[in-house]
Amino acid sequence: MMAPGSDVTELLAAWREGDESALEQLMPLVMDDLRSLARAYMAGESPGHTLQPTALVNEAYLRVTKRQNLRLENRSQLFALLATTMRRVLVDHARNKKAAKHGGGTPPVPLEEVFNLPIRVDLDLVALDDALQDLASFAPRQSHAVTLSYFGGMSFDEIGEVLSVSPATVKRDLKAAKAWLLFELQKS
Repeated sequence: MMAPGSDVTELLAAWREGDESALEQLMPLVMDDLRSLARAYMAGESPGHTLQPTALVNEAYLRVTKRQNLRLENRSQLFALLATTMRRVLVDHARNKKAAKHGGGTPPVPLEEVFNLPIRVDLDLVALDDALQDLASFAPRQSHAVTLSYFGGMSFDEIGEVLSVSPATVKRDLKAAKAWLLFELQKS
């Protein structure tokens, strides 16, 4: 279960005000949730995969804490940022792996499976990321909702809070995004 929002909110406020010890107190509160999320992402990966759940969490944490002028107000915003950062870490890892193989890769997984399963070896994260970036060019809220749902493991209510829309709007956005992403990924 996620850390109580008020504890996280208070520590984020203290960190924002320059209290570095607040970050040290904050991370243990959310680390178990982040590790669980990372384990879910990595559950379908093959044994011996070079990126492990702890490494995914640590890299996302390092990237977030290195950013300047963060204005995180609550737990939902923190998890939204960490979910987006985990997505970037996974995509960067996939791009590097693909580049190392000189264009090699595995066949993509149908997107209807992507929304119901953790990240798997045969998912073409690079193609998914490219499609999400294309979607963001004309439907940024839908793209962000997909990232928060798939990479962040957030519920409709949590996504609605981050995006300042109703859970019903989130559900519609995800349905529309899924249809568009299916079409785009099947073209390649």
